[in-house]
Amino acid sequence: MSFPCKPKWERRKEARPQELLSAALDLFVERGFAATRLDDVAKAAGVSKGTLYLYYSSKEELFKAVVRNGMVPLIGEAESMVDSFTGTTEELFRTLMRTWWDSVGNTKLSGLPKLMMAEAGNFPELSAFYQEEVIERGERMVASMLRRGMERKEIRDVDLEIDARLLISPMIMMMMWKHSTGVCKVDPDKLDDYLAHYIELALHGLRPLDC
Repeated sequence: MSFPCKPKWERRKEARPQELLSAALDLFVERGFAATRLDDVAKAAGVSKGTLYLYYSSKEELFKAVVRNGMVPLIGEAESMVDSFTGTTEELFRTLMRTWWDSVGNTKLSGLPKLMMAEAGNFPELSAFYQEEVIERGERMVASMLRRGMERKEIRDVDLEIDARLLISPMIMMMMWKHSTGVCKVDPDKLDDYLAHYIELALHGLRPLDC
């Protein structure tokens, strides 16, 4: 009795969502949200469009999954770092900023801020989603770091809401530059220098006035 030959390699079903998310992130960053077609995402992931719909009911849901899979867990890790860090607040700030740049700024995820800035007006529901789950949560995380520093008398008294936003803004701007005018001439060493100077400038402004 003969048996039909099984294919030598078969994609595991549990791997498909991650492959779809990876393909979607690449295309969203490259083309923008409006110009990205689900057919192209499925093709890039090596699956049919029908298979894509088994996991994500729409392009909007796929985009939200990209953000929740890529950005949101990193914010959770930063929150945990703030809660458990045993060093000084200055050391914590350095670690947070450098870790965030390594995990987001130096990866494909760095293209999401520019995408949202460019397309927020046409997709207000997605903009509100990104604002709530990424921007506002990130600001609360930085505010908790500032509160820690104030309680430990390691930084001067600041406005938590305003200063958290001010500390995050240069990081967002650096990522947006990288994916806009910076594409003409991106020098990784210069970006690292920018980050280092930004950290020192921010810390200088945060230190107690008698230091």
